[in-house]
Amino acid sequence: MTKATSSGPLAGIKVLELGTLIAGPFCSRMLAEFGADVIKIESPDGGDPIRQWRVLKDGTSLWWSVQARNKKSLTLNLKDPRGQQIAKKLALEADIIIENYRPGVLEKWSLGYEQLKAENPATIMVRLSGFGQTGPLKDQPGFGAIGESMGGMRYVSGFPDRPPLRIGISIGDSVAAMHGVIGAMMALRHRDTTGGRWNGKSGDEQVAGQGQMVDVALYEAVFNMMESLVPEYDYAGVVRERTGGALPGIVPSNTYTTGDGENIVIAGNGDAIFKRLMLAMGRDDLANDMQLARNDGRVPRTAEIDEAIQAWCATQTINSAMEKLQAADVPVGKIYSVRDMMSDPQFLARKMFEQHTFADGTPIKLPAITPKLSETPGETKWLGPTLGEHTDDVLKTLGYDDAAIAELRRDGVV
Repeated sequence: MTKATSSGPLAGIKVLELGTLIAGPFCSRMLAEFGADVIKIESPDGGDPIRQWRVLKDGTSLWWSVQARNKKSLTLNLKDPRGQQIAKKLALEADIIIENYRPGVLEKWSLGYEQLKAENPATIMVRLSGFGQTGPLKDQPGFGAIGESMGGMRYVSGFPDRPPLRIGISIGDSVAAMHGVIGAMMALRHRDTTGGRWNGKSGDEQVAGQGQMVDVALYEAVFNMMESLVPEYDYAGVVRERTGGALPGIVPSNTYTTGDGENIVIAGNGDAIFKRLMLAMGRDDLANDMQLARNDGRVPRTAEIDEAIQAWCATQTINSAMEKLQAADVPVGKIYSVRDMMSDPQFLARKMFEQHTFADGTPIKLPAITPKLSETPGETKWLGPTLGEHTDDVLKTLGYDDAAIAELRRDGVV
């Protein structure tokens, strides 16, 4: 790898993470994966709670090895004025600050956006919260599940005769995090085109581009993914409802069960694709039915089409169905578990798993970094750090000597 490739496209960008759990940390994780220098502030009392979530190894979450890879862990008591002072120094030096506290918390610690911007006009702060920084709900706690519910995703997930379902991951947090990354990159571009990084001076000597706040509400990030929901309701009064495994209004696109009990997704909703699908199934009658030649003609006959596809799938194994439909150039896919992924030729050819080793020598695979950049790809430089692993190093860059660090540690500040 060349030096540019190994350092990543965000090499030289300083990021301060003030957050826990999923949305804020996932946002900064993506920046760290592509070369940004991310300092994560954690409470000395246990650190980020995600360290103890889900499956553990030696008391630490396996998820942590991914969510915190390439980050530096600094323990800091932000309720102590000395901790706030350290955080402020780091914030003023950072290109991007990422936080996901409730609105108002950072302001109490003199770390709010306006407070930092008064000293560094190039400040870029990504603020991820349940309901955003304004509005009547801004002070309410809002996890991903609430964002998914209010943003409309839960309402359309599941079957029409049952209560709404959740997706098996915290998709609301992850979607918000990605919006945060997009916002951070746009804000960074704007800062650089209006003058660039702050030079640390004041008065007439002050030189800096224009920073800004990136306000990401979880429910709005989810809402942004909801396709044509609003215009359909506004113009036609249509409220999209739950449709199980089907894609509403686009036919056929659904999940079917094969004769060996496997589940298969078939997307035959393109007009030419639909005809190829029917011919592959031996249903020439449906393939040549002119009413079904276009999607608007197929929608009223959705149940009939789905029943025909299911009847055919019931006569096939998962492998025979896949082979016949792939040969007919029909989009088809098995529903994968992680077990399927780990041995799949496509995943392996695309190098979607990275082999790493814990400090004790235990091997561990992690998901590879996406998206794939041809010239400056991301990389995993180290797994999620131990709590406070980089505290001394970070403080020394701020001018603290060993005696001062020892005093801070004795007083519970770090």
